Amino acid sequence: MKYDIIVIGSGPGGYIAAVRASQLGKKVAIIEKYATLGGTCLNVGCIPSKALLDSSHHYYDAVHHFEEHGISVENPTFDFQKMIDRKAKVVEQTTGGVKFLMDKNNVDVYEGLGSFEDATHVKVSKNDGTSEVIEGTNIIIATGSKPSTLPFINIDKERIITSTEALKLKEVPKHLIVIGGGVIGLELGSVYKRLGADVSVVEYAPTITPTMDKDVSKELTKVLKKQGVKFNVSHGVTAVERKGDEVVVTATNKKGEEVTFTGDYCLVAVGRRAYTDGLGLENAGVKVTERGQVDVNDHLQTNVSNIYAIGDVVRGAMLAHKAEEEGVVVAEYLAGEKPHIDYNLIPGIIYTWPEVAAVGKTEQELKDAKVDYKAGKFSMRALGRSRASGDIDGFVKVLADKNTDEVLGVHMVGARVADLIMEMAVAMEFRASAEDIARICHGHPTYSEAVKEAAKAAWDGKPLNA
Repeated sequence: MKYDIIVIGSGPGGYIAAVRASQLGKKVAIIEKYATLGGTCLNVGCIPSKALLDSSHHYYDAVHHFEEHGISVENPTFDFQKMIDRKAKVVEQTTGGVKFLMDKNNVDVYEGLGSFEDATHVKVSKNDGTSEVIEGTNIIIATGSKPSTLPFINIDKERIITSTEALKLKEVPKHLIVIGGGVIGLELGSVYKRLGADVSVVEYAPTITPTMDKDVSKELTKVLKKQGVKFNVSHGVTAVERKGDEVVVTATNKKGEEVTFTGDYCLVAVGRRAYTDGLGLENAGVKVTERGQVDVNDHLQTNVSNIYAIGDVVRGAMLAHKAEEEGVVVAEYLAGEKPHIDYNLIPGIIYTWPEVAAVGKTEQELKDAKVDYKAGKFSMRALGRSRASGDIDGFVKVLADKNTDEVLGVHMVGARVADLIMEMAVAMEFRASAEDIARICHGHPTYSEAVKEAAKAAWDGKPLNA
């Protein structure tokens, strides 16, 4: 069978690329080695983790916050298996939605491992041992990523686990040790902390979320500590050993002293790696980088002219929405259109509570680039909406060019900032100034008023409610 475009991998990047290509009149096939579509994000990443975050948040509120709202719940309990079952149902509905989209857009789905025979032929090795070869004028690699580990750690998937196993535990840990203070570790750590586990985060860098704005890291550390999460920054892990039902993590602190942490589970959340195992890139002559990522140019084209790559398997942030945008860009480019993507304006989000969201440059990046900037900051606790809901932690910070007032970066910690950040992403796409944002009427009472106030603070240094 011959296709205009073959997509290898059905995660957010792959399936969106397939949909868009079909919309533009291309004959498309998609290859997925697992029984369900949707890739990491829908099956063992974004979607199931948000389901558990929401379930655990409801329980946490029942224990800690219902009383202040006049709601009496005596000795709230939870059924952990029901939470896991609900998560599975959400995943099933979402992955089923992708299958519906493939059918609706006439995309042929092949279940099996896709590997290159050459630059235009892909072999699909099926689970029943059979295989077939399909031909594509253009091929898009969208095989995503897998959890990384450290060379000396043996992931047994029982007590020493990755995010995949953390989403389907049979019990709530008594003491969960999390190696890595990034997005995955903090989100899953939050789930189990809310459900009663002791959670200890061990991070090599001097702060958690080391790539984010320093004010964000500081605020998030403060609020998660208040919730009971223990942080051990500037700790380099040197050994992880399982002893029966216990896990012992050995690390060196910033003083050079050896310290140990003992728990019943250890979540290794030290990042993710591009996944190209079994892809047969060498058969097509596709180059990879030193980090094992597929090497692409500004059009996401590999060194082999008819082969493209998108998402976690290429350079850049490993985010589902980044992969989606790249999928659209490649599909449109192959259809003769002239799409664009601004990597500076891809938002980063952490779904703890309060949430964290950012877009554009951090303050440190502006300092390093010697950009003359100004900053405006507004506390969430100054908002009527925040006081009404009890979500008073956090802030919005707007960074703007000191000379032109153009917004260069926005950093938020607070309730629903995962949604609020998009106002600023849109504004920055159109190169709005801080004054532009400050002069737009925002509904009252809303969390979004913090954005307006922070923009005004950046523009003229005079927020109205602080």
